[in-house]
Amino acid sequence: MTQAAQAHDLKLTKNQHLVLSVLESSRQPLSAYSILDRLRGHGLKAPLQVYRALEKLLEAGRVHRLESMNAFVVCCHSRHGQIHPRITAFEICESCGKVNEFHDEKVESALIQHARSSGFKIRASAIEVHGLCADCR
Repeated sequence: MTQAAQAHDLKLTKNQHLVLSVLESSRQPLSAYSILDRLRGHGLKAPLQVYRALEKLLEAGRVHRLESMNAFVVCCHSRHGQIHPRITAFEICESCGKVNEFHDEKVESALIQHARSSGFKIRASAIEVHGLCADCR
């Protein structure tokens, strides 16, 4: 079982375990089809198998979907057994593709306060910031 699974004592199906393992071993975000390509030798043959596993991993807070890239990454909080913050932000390097997940309590507080004042209930939130990482600048 992966370290992330042990940290949350989540019972993973075989497909969820395989998908999570591929994402954990990747240095860059992966699309569902890239995940499928890496798992064809493990018995996964249909995109639906990967999408179902990703859906459950998303629900459990184990992975994130980067909307702008239509790709997935492992939640860094999940890797360390930490509680997942309500609002997550990502720095995405446009040159090398590196993704840095971070959480800022001031940003989260400001967004929650704004939502409350307008009567909006936040269901989910992810902030994506695109630019160049320190290594690529």
